[in-house]
Amino acid sequence: MRLFKHLLNLFKPVRCFALVDQQGICRALRQATEAPQGSGWVEIDEYRLSLLSRPLPAKARLRGISCKHKQQPQLAT
Repeated sequence: MRLFKHLLNLFKPVRCFALVDQQGICRALRQATEAPQGSGWVEIDEYRLSLLSRPLPAKARLRGISCKHKQQPQLAT
């Protein structure tokens, strides 16, 4: 069973995140398998450098909530 869980963890997809300030401006981009720590990070549809220093379009967000509040699903044991 441990081997099976380990194999599942090897195939986590890379996701794209944007750090958005209080004015809605994209300040940083990151690709990772898990959500970054801290507030202001939101998951976006794709990694585009053209988003930097500009307001983040609503259509770029995958979900309307920030990553800080999003819970990752846990595997049943």
